[in-house]
Amino acid sequence: MKQIYNLLLLFLVAFLVSCHAPKTRLDSKEEILARIQAPDFPDQTFKVTDFGAVADSVTDSKPAIDAAIQACKTAGGGKVVFPAGTYQVDGPIHLESNLNLHLEEGATIRFGTNPASYLPVVKSSWEGTLLYNYSPFIYAYQKENIAITGKGTIDGEGSVTFAPWHSRQKEDQQLSRGMNHQNVPIEERQFGEGHYLRPQLVQLFECKNILVEDVRVEDSPFWCIHLLMCENVTLRGLTYDAQNKNNDGIDPEYSRDILIENITFNNNDDNVAVKAGRDHEGRAMLRPSENIIIRNCHFKGLHAVVMGSEMSSGVRNVFVENCDYAGYLKRGIYLKSNPDRGGELSNIYVNNVHFGEVLDCFMVTSNYHNEGTEFPTNIQDIYISNVTCKKANNYGIYIKGHELKKVHGFTIENFRVDSASRGVFVDYAENINLIQVSVDGKSVSWEPEKLKLNPSSDYDY
Repeated sequence: MKQIYNLLLLFLVAFLVSCHAPKTRLDSKEEILARIQAPDFPDQTFKVTDFGAVADSVTDSKPAIDAAIQACKTAGGGKVVFPAGTYQVDGPIHLESNLNLHLEEGATIRFGTNPASYLPVVKSSWEGTLLYNYSPFIYAYQKENIAITGKGTIDGEGSVTFAPWHSRQKEDQQLSRGMNHQNVPIEERQFGEGHYLRPQLVQLFECKNILVEDVRVEDSPFWCIHLLMCENVTLRGLTYDAQNKNNDGIDPEYSRDILIENITFNNNDDNVAVKAGRDHEGRAMLRPSENIIIRNCHFKGLHAVVMGSEMSSGVRNVFVENCDYAGYLKRGIYLKSNPDRGGELSNIYVNNVHFGEVLDCFMVTSNYHNEGTEFPTNIQDIYISNVTCKKANNYGIYIKGHELKKVHGFTIENFRVDSASRGVFVDYAENINLIQVSVDGKSVSWEPEKLKLNPSSDYDY
């Protein structure tokens, strides 16, 4: 009898555990949209000019802006307003919870160019590795209910001082990656004076309930908008003119439940790059970037939508739909990883997206920069439909897995590239379904030996 009782108790415990186990199914687009809600703010206004800010493009308005933010915080939240004019800001703006930083039409925040103004260092991240660095120009850490809105402009002036750091960053870049691989405590990863890792223009770190709407973004020192470990985010109506190196438009990293819509990109790098940490640190984090919707956007720059290459914690459940191009792109949809990363890229949905002239229209590589040997990435369940491209100067479709792990489970349907110099390449792949695919005027079906071409050894990933 006791054995039966113990057996029943075991079954009961197993049942209760299963009832409370986390869901493994992926949420639908409708479920994601239902969760994403823009924040509300108290009906209180704090004009920076009332605190001493001067819109003359010369006077340092940082002390006045800080005072307005603190007054807003003390009052329980509200809107910190920049009337029309150009505000010189010699140092970072650190946001507080329940605050809407609002730039009226004709208002420009122009940041100073002295790196010392962005010290002391703050907890941040650089190319997928957590560390302490110069403060991002607009920064929030562990805040909620925050917004940046209005028809004004955020001008990073990054080309003046910070852009030349790109040629000096290699030593610090390698140092940060070594700290990642060696699991050095984050508090000991100190970069600041004497180092050359450029800060982001806007970084929101461990924040939730976020709205960034309508502003114009120019001349960023590094990535433009970096969403690090954030959730419930809406970005809409933004315009870009960011032409420095690594001027990604939007970088969600370790983040979830994000809506990106109605944005006009013009960036000298990726328009949207979905990331999730790098190498050892990212694999240990177990925090994928997921539940991201990108729609009604106009792409121009390096690549339109990228997943990777820093994605070791995984990227999944990304929807790209109803988008087109505003100019030349090197690549349209680009999935990239290598055997240093591990992780997964899965459940990616692209529908009704149209490109003009590109280098490659749809590209997947598991061997980015030919780095790594031990941690291949699982790339699976990719759905591409209703995509057109006028001209691909290289490949219409390029899909290459890795000898350690093939990519698999792709469906490409109603896909047309009018002109492609090198057609289609597929290798280290299985279960690739091509339905009504036409590249360079030729119908393409899944015949592995016919599709396996030999790209030149110097092909640029």
